[in-house]
Amino acid sequence: MQTAELQDFTAERAPGAHRVSFQGARALYFALLDDECDQCDDAALQADAARFLADCIEQAAPLDCDLPLQPSGLGAWVDAHTGRVLADYQHYLVQRRGAGPRQYFATRSHALHFLTAVAPTKTVDGAWLYGLLAHWQDSRFTALIRIYLEELGNGQPDQNHVVLYRRLLASNGCERWEHLGDDHFVQGAIQLALSRHAERFLPELIGFNLGYEQLPLHLLITAFELNELGIDPTYFGLHVTVDNADSGHARQALQGLRACLPVLGDRQAFYRRVMQGYRLNELGASTISVIADFDLEQEMLAVLARKSVAGKQAHAGYCRIGGRSVNDWLADPAQMPAFVAALQSSGWIRRGQPAQDSRFWKLIEGERADMFGVFSAYELQIIGDWIESPQASQPPTPPTPPPPPTPPPPQQVPQATGASAPPARSLSFRARQKLLDRLAPAATLGASGAAKLPSPGRERRAMVRPRANDAAFDKNDDGNDFNAELRELTVQLAQAPDRRAAMDLLGSLMAPTRHHTGVGLQATRIFVRLFGTDASCPGS
Repeated sequence: MQTAELQDFTAERAPGAHRVSFQGARALYFALLDDECDQCDDAALQADAARFLADCIEQAAPLDCDLPLQPSGLGAWVDAHTGRVLADYQHYLVQRRGAGPRQYFATRSHALHFLTAVAPTKTVDGAWLYGLLAHWQDSRFTALIRIYLEELGNGQPDQNHVVLYRRLLASNGCERWEHLGDDHFVQGAIQLALSRHAERFLPELIGFNLGYEQLPLHLLITAFELNELGIDPTYFGLHVTVDNADSGHARQALQGLRACLPVLGDRQAFYRRVMQGYRLNELGASTISVIADFDLEQEMLAVLARKSVAGKQAHAGYCRIGGRSVNDWLADPAQMPAFVAALQSSGWIRRGQPAQDSRFWKLIEGERADMFGVFSAYELQIIGDWIESPQASQPPTPPTPPPPPTPPPPQQVPQATGASAPPARSLSFRARQKLLDRLAPAATLGASGAAKLPSPGRERRAMVRPRANDAAFDKNDDGNDFNAELRELTVQLAQAPDRRAAMDLLGSLMAPTRHHTGVGLQATRIFVRLFGTDASCPGS
């Protein structure tokens, strides 16, 4: 797929639209995600993070910024932006209802590749706001802290954004993404660096948050097409609802900015720094660039190259492909294109036909397959889609174009190369879930399989007193190693000399490295109760 074919997509202001790659972004990202470093005062790492942010701000400075010149115009700007996005989405739906093809994902493997490629950003969702948590007593930050608590799902695992995305990756075999290039880690590194330096980059943090929390067109289309391909869209659909411009994060981000504008001093200088932070959303790989860069054959070859490292001496040598043993082919990952060509010429792969008609597929898929378990669900999807795709000498039949819209929309949304409506409509993810629910009604369990916890309440009990109906504090769990951390949290909270100390302890467990763990989720639930704000009611 050529980037030029998706140029009109970037007419909307999408995060990451400006492709700037920073060497070392990946290394910084993982260093900041190191839980041991998160709890220590590593001066060198802190300095690296601050320097990275300064470099990013400098790189983003020349980019266009569509924010109004004065803060007083931000309310109208939010409304106008949302109106444009929703109008464009309605045009997209008109195209789809008119038998138009998918606009983003040509195949299921294309969609799974997207989920993998944006994982470095999605698995630190909300991290940039963490540095404000220590200032929970300062009313200027109430709206922004509320956003962070909602990113954490208020401690509920089925609403915590990072938990949801990790489950989405795991359910589709997409957990391996550490090998991605630096540009995929730029946005995540920015978020983690901001979490460490809120006191130094506060206006930039607020501006970054303002841009990130606006509803983008790509979020709506992504949720729609993932569902269509049978992939759980919950994570993306949740962002559509919580980021709404009336009472959700888009509005709260604006409220947070207004609350932090200085009463004394140079308001315009503060706002200029807000605009600098807003531009940070444009750096690194974006939704649009990730979609455009997908190459099915190259991804298939990359999968085989990674497997060759572990499998190059694992074959007995009886089978020979193109006159060479499999071990010989796998000895060098660079040989994968020639190996695949040999598999095709020898009849092991029947390109352009159903995958199950190929002998190679029967070796890798199925419980009795000789290579069962070697490839993840994502890798199997890549290989299967590639086998069934036509060869370059056999271009796909172009899809029937949708009828032209009347009147013309404000923004055209071109189709992804090779994308086409499936010949036979299959069940969407939501339709399949409804069918399963009818066949086997869901038990009252949370997404983690544990008893579902009630939503946080407003009552002000003692800081350290667990709720009687909180599953994390089962009266019969004495000596239960599974709950050891939760019991330790109770002990440490009981020893806290005052409310401030208790909140500091809870806050340390709500860091980007910890909030999605069992003890982090429990700490978040307690923090929400003590915070004194019903964080489940955005805009209240």
